[in-house]
Amino acid sequence: MGTPTDADPHRGAAIATAIPRWRREPLHADTPTTEYASDVPAALAGGLEALADRLGVPVASLLLAVHAKVLASLSGEQDVLTGYIDPGSPTDTDSDTAPEPAPVLVAVADGGWEQLVQAARQAVGQPTLPRGLYEVVLDLSALTHEQPLRALEFGKSIVLRVAFCGASEGMCLRLAGDPGVLDLSYAQRIAGYLMTALERLVADSTAEHHTRNLLSADEFAYQIDGLAGPSRELPNRRAHELIEERVRRHPDRIAAVHAGTTWTYAELNRRANRIAHALLNRGLRSEDVVAVVTERNLDWLAAALAVFKAGGVYLPIEPHFPAARIGAMLARSECRFVLTEAGSTTTLDEALVAYQPAAYLLIDDAVDGAVDTDPGIPVGPGQLAYVYFTSGSTGEPKGAMCEHAGMLNHLLAKIEDLDIRPGQVVAQTAPQCFDISLWQLISGLLVGARTLIVGQREILDIRRYVDTLVDGGVEVLQVVPSYLEVMLSHLEEEPRPLGRLRSVSTTGEALKKELTERWFAAFSDIKLVNAYGLTETSDDTNHEVMDRVPVHERVPLGSAVRNVRVYVVDERTEPVPLGAPGEIVFSGVCVGRGYINDPERTATAFGTDPHRVGERLYRSGDFGRWLPEGTLEFLGRRDAQIKIRGFRIEIGEIENHLVRVDGVRDSAVVVAQSADQEEYLVAFYASDAPLDPDLLRRSLGESLPAYMVPQLFHHRGALPLTANGKIDKKTLRREAAAPATPPAGVPDPGRPTDFGADWTASELRLAEVWARVLNIPLADITRDMNFFESGGTSLSAVRVGAALGGAARLEDIIGRADLASLAVAIDEHVQQAEKQEEKKEENA
Repeated sequence: MGTPTDADPHRGAAIATAIPRWRREPLHADTPTTEYASDVPAALAGGLEALADRLGVPVASLLLAVHAKVLASLSGEQDVLTGYIDPGSPTDTDSDTAPEPAPVLVAVADGGWEQLVQAARQAVGQPTLPRGLYEVVLDLSALTHEQPLRALEFGKSIVLRVAFCGASEGMCLRLAGDPGVLDLSYAQRIAGYLMTALERLVADSTAEHHTRNLLSADEFAYQIDGLAGPSRELPNRRAHELIEERVRRHPDRIAAVHAGTTWTYAELNRRANRIAHALLNRGLRSEDVVAVVTERNLDWLAAALAVFKAGGVYLPIEPHFPAARIGAMLARSECRFVLTEAGSTTTLDEALVAYQPAAYLLIDDAVDGAVDTDPGIPVGPGQLAYVYFTSGSTGEPKGAMCEHAGMLNHLLAKIEDLDIRPGQVVAQTAPQCFDISLWQLISGLLVGARTLIVGQREILDIRRYVDTLVDGGVEVLQVVPSYLEVMLSHLEEEPRPLGRLRSVSTTGEALKKELTERWFAAFSDIKLVNAYGLTETSDDTNHEVMDRVPVHERVPLGSAVRNVRVYVVDERTEPVPLGAPGEIVFSGVCVGRGYINDPERTATAFGTDPHRVGERLYRSGDFGRWLPEGTLEFLGRRDAQIKIRGFRIEIGEIENHLVRVDGVRDSAVVVAQSADQEEYLVAFYASDAPLDPDLLRRSLGESLPAYMVPQLFHHRGALPLTANGKIDKKTLRREAAAPATPPAGVPDPGRPTDFGADWTASELRLAEVWARVLNIPLADITRDMNFFESGGTSLSAVRVGAALGGAARLEDIIGRADLASLAVAIDEHVQQAEKQEEKKEENA
């Protein structure tokens, strides 16, 4: 199993074979050395001798095979590079140090032990390998006779020496590790892996070595049970029933706020009940799918609760999605009911031309005349609660199904780990199609807290956003890391207290350590939570709650939340050694049913837990490893799936839609990063002649949501290929990372020395901001340049607005995307502000 890394997702063993770094306690001056010795039982040593004779190989080949097997398990790689000192190394030398190890590359392919032994034997003496890049050395210099081991220096690369030595009783195993990298307990664990491998080799050399893990019984139990989230009994009620209990306890307490309108618990409950009864009166049955197509407002909240109350399945759809995508979601889910509102039906109406649900309800019409009592429909814990659609590599979105028990467990995990209490305020900021939107919307209502739905206008104006959080008394907030960076940059430029805010969690993207350092430097009293999970696992499964900067290079994903089991496994779903890289998989109440009406894709990702009878298992495709304190660390993806501003995207889906555009022969999409570390999509396409980027953008926009449409399109006569004939995405990523240039045909404003000689002051100021935000040389910016065609996104538009200090309105930044037009809007805005000030002075 190859393991992605930050530097190169397909790093080969010829570069290095890395083993886990594992210290439970910080290194101190008096930290004991990492040295461990153990006798190899005489019977086992004798069995090695006999097996070597039978196979016609030296004992050293058996030991190298076992060593390579353990190294492969620790590194997650099949081709392992190790330093090697053979038994024939000279011993009658005056030197106190061992000879320089020779590099040996062993292929640890799936198969029998005897094949691995032959591979190890053939690997010795290969002359073409680079020296000095190995981390682990196998020292057999003292194998054939009893003598002291000579010193082996621990330099920049060597972190572990494994030695098999002659002893009076036959053979002993010695390990010496760099104490800054490995502690004694981990060295003992590695010794256990080596002894287990030796025993299996001698017991049956014809057996397949890859079908069983090397873990001890204690380590296996710890990984299966000890690393699971705390066990908590779920209440025998559903989430909406717990909210109904709150309604009875404090009907007049404020439940939700949006755009200056407040609803009490009683008002929210009555509105939701009317919608639920309207659905039931029109024939809704248990687990019928109900699409809720609204803006993020109070009726959205009422509609979601209504679907749960009526026993239906909540399917959120953003009203601004392309009609083709809405239609695909409705058809795939076999949606029977659509709940919407006036003003949210434009693309929905187009979608309904091809797909007709059983009933179509405008919320305002549905509630007229409906009763407002709780429906009291029985809803079981295993009943389907919702479907969220995510990107699919085949070109069609896939709908992840989750049940009420999983949803409730996740809501209670948020309440527990974020310490959400009665009367507090939880901010709702995420789009409807993003699974985190649901816990933001209703988790606080289970305990008597308040939901503040923050409008999109506020989200896209960072000053107004911060004002809304502070004025609304928000205490619990969740954002994607890229937005947190914008918020923090603004607060660093314009420092201010954040009111009652006490917990900020991030999700959807990797949280960089640098951002945590900046956060705690500015707000040491506000906790930062790194949350991790997937739509298929009822949202977040891990929380790392931080009150200081983490000590690790990467910010940990945290430990498993209540009632969730997380394993790190190999291809056979067997746990890998602690600290070793592997695929992150999930078991327990969190795991959903699969993808709605999609058995093929369900079968590839969902299965049964081989370690827990009757439990479902989900294979995430994410790679990670366990850290010594029992938290998880994220290493990367095994496929072309990425996350942009928290949205999960399958690159293949975009590429499949792009090649459907007339004239496009081939396509590839890669991720680029702006100067301020915002990630965005760049598309490369092969065609006979360049195509209009607006045409490509419109074509993709007819089927894909805006966050999946690439910001930049690059034409090629043919896409570059690797030696094996695949598209060379490494080359394309390098090209995408190069500084952007103006679109063809746009006049150059001049050399750097005379740039902007006849430009207005607003144009010059705006050009400087664009150059910084978009990472474009100032001299390459033109008056006609389009912000979004040059790599701009909605998030970078927020950055522009913040950099301009309120001189431009958000609608102008988005609506007047070329530089000259936006500069005019800035001047008009300034003039209007000046006139208003003059009137105030006159009135005064």
